[in-house]
Amino acid sequence: MARYGIIKNNKVKDIIIADADFAESYEQELVLLEDDLIKIGYNYVDGVFSPTEPVITEQEFILWRNKELVSTDFIAQTPDYPNRDAWLTYRQELRDWPSTADFPETKPTKPE
Repeated sequence: MARYGIIKNNKVKDIIIADADFAESYEQELVLLEDDLIKIGYNYVDGVFSPTEPVITEQEFILWRNKELVSTDFIAQTPDYPNRDAWLTYRQELRDWPSTADFPETKPTKPE
């Protein structure tokens, strides 16, 4: 038995352990993998694996933004919080971010 990567659209979609007879009869493209090459989320082009960039949806960016706002809520309620004005500006940038031309490429930056 050997490990095979199921390749679809130049990406490893799954890993199976099979014998050569099964692999030959399998409908999708299979590539015999060495242990150090078994990596989901990699492209496979011309016999070479290369990492792919994760695809993050706009909804995931909004969820991240909402978590940032919740995690900094207490700052808005604490008048003497260090660097509070910068944090309030950051929170406003988070709220405005989805309507800017920079969304979702450039996230607002937390104050120091």
